[in-house]
Amino acid sequence: MFLTLFSLVTRMLHLILGVGTPQKFPPPLPPAEERECFLRLARGDEDARQKLILHNLRLVSHIVRKYYATAHNPEDLVSIGTIGLVKAVDSFRVENGAKFATYAAKCIQNEILMHFRAQKKITSEVSLNETIDVDRDGNPLTYIDVICCEEDVVEEIGRKLMTGKMLAYIETLLTARERQIVRMRYGLQGCRACTQREVAEALNISRSYVSRIEKSALEKLREAMQ
Repeated sequence: MFLTLFSLVTRMLHLILGVGTPQKFPPPLPPAEERECFLRLARGDEDARQKLILHNLRLVSHIVRKYYATAHNPEDLVSIGTIGLVKAVDSFRVENGAKFATYAAKCIQNEILMHFRAQKKITSEVSLNETIDVDRDGNPLTYIDVICCEEDVVEEIGRKLMTGKMLAYIETLLTARERQIVRMRYGLQGCRACTQREVAEALNISRSYVSRIEKSALEKLREAMQ
């Protein structure tokens, strides 16, 4: 019901603005003005939120036209992509230093990808090489094409978040000896990265014992991250 309502609102907005093509969408905001809008949004300014959504609708249309030119329901895909845009606006943080257009493109693509998954009623693991559509040249379009991003800013943010989680797990899940060995082995928290032999010599224990402790610690971290 929400998707249907959102679709109707989006189409109405398109009619009001006359935005049948990307060129007719409101232009992207200048970087300084966009940043200011996000700062205002963080303080609860709803007008800033609406402005950010409106001036980035062009990106939704661009993604749909680029990847789904032959789709049977482009208007629905624009509506679905707009949901992804709204999520991007609500979750973006300027202090992370990422470019919003890159972050939003990822969110829009993921929202459309989830739509395809729901349509197919996927109940098992999805192959990233599975064809879901064709582009305007007739070439097959796969999941990996949809979720890929030309810039790695979003991936870098993801890596930083995962690193933060990993460091927290090291502090809370590992024993004192496991923490010490992991820090020395991987050069964490000011330690120099050492070989197992160097760690063994520094701690006056056998190399095989270092290996067993390291393996146990990594298994704990792996389970926690999963």
